[in-house]
Amino acid sequence: MNKPTLVIMAAGMGSRYGGLKQVDPVTDKNEIIMDFSLYDAHEAGFEKVIFVIKDEMKEAFEKLIGENAGKYMETKFAFQRLSDLPEGYEIPEGREKPWGTSHAIWCCRDLIDGPFAVINADDYYGKDAFKTIYNFLESCDDSKMDFCMVSYELKNTITENGHVARGVINVNEDGTLDHIVERTKIQRVDGKICFTEDDGDTWEPLEEETLVSMNFWGYTSGLVKELGDRFPAFLDKALVENPMKGEYLIPTTTDELIREGKASVKVLASKDKWYGVTYKEDKPMVVAALQELKDKGEYPDKLWE
Repeated sequence: MNKPTLVIMAAGMGSRYGGLKQVDPVTDKNEIIMDFSLYDAHEAGFEKVIFVIKDEMKEAFEKLIGENAGKYMETKFAFQRLSDLPEGYEIPEGREKPWGTSHAIWCCRDLIDGPFAVINADDYYGKDAFKTIYNFLESCDDSKMDFCMVSYELKNTITENGHVARGVINVNEDGTLDHIVERTKIQRVDGKICFTEDDGDTWEPLEEETLVSMNFWGYTSGLVKELGDRFPAFLDKALVENPMKGEYLIPTTTDELIREGKASVKVLASKDKWYGVTYKEDKPMVVAALQELKDKGEYPDKLWE
């Protein structure tokens, strides 16, 4: 079996952040959040990485990665294009938004040749998370649909600068994922973590220790075919109901596979704290937190020498 590959989804538009946050430096060494993920992944054992990007991002990514992680890891690029659709389908007039995370992974179909982990480009996940998921994938049977995911406690994943979207996890007694409920607006209200489904008219509380998904998944290569097979059904519905913003999302696809009895997902726990730049106001906190980790000796002063 081929060694596990890391897939990094970096084609998102970053609309709430107001810029191309994937390549925005967060240290005085011009390092970006993704550098920390790549460093942790390489330390855990990953040797190959696939970046899912838009065409116009290639030059910036080649420069950033080539001078750093590219010296230590095999790097490939997959391009998430609106036009990458099954035969017979066309882009709705006026649509600019990417098709979502399931589509992003499907865009890697010619590059994935074994088990793989998937992360967001603009999230910091923590060292233990990469070690845990690599160990799972290294020992898995790639001919089966035995997947995994890293879960985080909700309190470790929210920002103080607005709302976030999180997948709330329900776990079976055997430690496998039962289902995920997407909550698109979670934030602190009067000191408590809450979510709303009616634009803030009402708020429902969530426990601080609630397990959530941060889009850190581990899959076997069979997922890619499933994504291609299911894409037309998604499009048939989305092009009618929400042609401008409908998204083909990996939590939804994974949940479907579980419901159909085709896959199982082992929930791997992480006590690490998430850091990310959902909003511009998040950046100073992220910069300070990552510098503190360097000061503690968890990372060298310069990640890629």
